[in-house]
Amino acid sequence: MSAADTNRVLVRNGRTGFVSKMIDSVMAWNDARVTRNALTKLSDRELSDIGLTRFDIERIAG
Repeated sequence: MSAADTNRVLVRNGRTGFVSKMIDSVMAWNDARVTRNALTKLSDRELSDIGLTRFDIERIAG
């Protein structure tokens, strides 16, 4: 299993308003997608080891 990149640097570079909100939304959507994909690839045993079930995936990554 690969390690997740948790060192994302948030840089605004003067972005404000609509563009900033759109970029933040896309980044949040992508983070949820990556999390959902990673959790879906785990076996039921691996999910159990971290205290999750298949039914928890959408709640966590949703």
